[in-house]
Amino acid sequence: MDLEAYLERVGLDRSAPTLPFLRALHEAHVRTFTFDNIDVLLDQHPGVELPALEAKFVGRGRGGYCFEHATLFAAVLEALGYQVERRLGRVGDVRTAPRTHCVVIVSAEGARWLADPGFGHSLLRPILLADGAQDDYRGWPFRLAAVDTPDTGRAWRLERFRGGTWEAMHTVDELPVHQVDVRVGHHFTSTYPSSHFRSGLMLTRHRPDRHISITHETVTVRRPGEPTEHRTLEPGELEKLLADVEAGLTADETTRLLARVDGILSAR
Repeated sequence: MDLEAYLERVGLDRSAPTLPFLRALHEAHVRTFTFDNIDVLLDQHPGVELPALEAKFVGRGRGGYCFEHATLFAAVLEALGYQVERRLGRVGDVRTAPRTHCVVIVSAEGARWLADPGFGHSLLRPILLADGAQDDYRGWPFRLAAVDTPDTGRAWRLERFRGGTWEAMHTVDELPVHQVDVRVGHHFTSTYPSSHFRSGLMLTRHRPDRHISITHETVTVRRPGEPTEHRTLEPGELEKLLADVEAGLTADETTRLLARVDGILSAR
């Protein structure tokens, strides 16, 4: 891959594969690229092969969802000399939810670290892969718990602290992941009729002082240590928000997305 072009896009210079640089790279990635399902809604998804993701993320400055983020981020780390493992996980009940979340486990300085660049409210930096590990970075607290699942054995549940309590985000297992597994997960997530990625807009952006989450109906702004701001979108507001969060859409894509959102709202 064109590593130099990626580093230029995220605003970093190349460095040795150390833990500090891993942390810096993860935060730069999460802040540079949105998490979104826009291409799924527009029925124009380019797939999850690296050349297509380079063109989309590095070339256009667009974002995407977990399979895209994890594939690109893993390739970057491998090109830099890190030892990388991709893993799949379940969002929700581990007994019923499909394995449709993708993360990256990275070895650095004698330990393994969970990198999660493609979740709606992502970690800003990797967290130590150990039972009870906690990280409160820039006011966003997360922790990991080792759990046993009925079908995959040892797994890791990532939790975030919100509203005075810990809530589960997803549970990642330790089974090996190959590119075909990513293709299958992406295909299900982006085409299955009842997939929630096909039935509503999801768009998030990490800003230096806040996290912004936009759906087809609402906008939510979270700031560390402050009450969450959550409200319904005003008529015509979505187009302005797409520009504010720098979603990277063309004029035609914006027009088609607004039409798709209108269709989703009308159907409800």
